[in-house]
Amino acid sequence: MADRPDPREPDMDAGALYREEIVTDRRVGTIRVMTPITADGSVDDERPMLFVGEAQMLTSVGPLPISFEIEAATLAEAVAKYGAAAKEGFERAVRELQDLRRQQASSIVVPPPGAAGAFGPGGGGFGAGGGGKIQMP
Repeated sequence: MADRPDPREPDMDAGALYREEIVTDRRVGTIRVMTPITADGSVDDERPMLFVGEAQMLTSVGPLPISFEIEAATLAEAVAKYGAAAKEGFERAVRELQDLRRQQASSIVVPPPGAAGAFGPGGGGFGAGGGGKIQMP
């Protein structure tokens, strides 16, 4: 916990700065090229460049943005590995969506407070009016 920054103090870390460039083929997706820099703006050769791919997955509720890291040392290598990394990113997103659906389907619906007495004479449903409304948590 000691190496986590205090959220109340939004100070930037001068030793972890990156310059960001966006590269795209205007067809499939984009790659964010993260070049490490020093506080004076010069390239920091001590740290590696980072490459983050971005794409969109079409879902029934609209496009879902997908981000994924591409293990590469150069832009040319990142471009060559984009397809495989994107496929892995899509598969991870599908697994996460399936997990969310499973969690939602298995959630327990709890009646509102005071609903237990609604089954007495004239009762027959949840709540005083017997409306039978199911509430999702």
